[in-house]
Amino acid sequence: MKVSLARDVTLTSVDSGAVLLDGRRGRYFQLNASGSTILRGLLDGQTPDAAAASLTAAAPVSEDQARQDVRALVDALSAAHLVEVAQ
Repeated sequence: MKVSLARDVTLTSVDSGAVLLDGRRGRYFQLNASGSTILRGLLDGQTPDAAAASLTAAAPVSEDQARQDVRALVDALSAAHLVEVAQ
């Protein structure tokens, strides 16, 4: 799976994580630190399993829960048209 930001979407770091700004719709989506780490890893080419492993190493979460969290984040960002996912 390859994840990329949708056209006209920018990612900006903030103290609590990151903010995605959708320039087409004038909306933003805030990510906490874990969400920011997952998204940045995926944008840098990590596989979902590698992103989940990074989350497991950084937070007290099981591998199964981390994989579910990665999938849920990708699904939510895709549904909001903030990222594009290619298989």
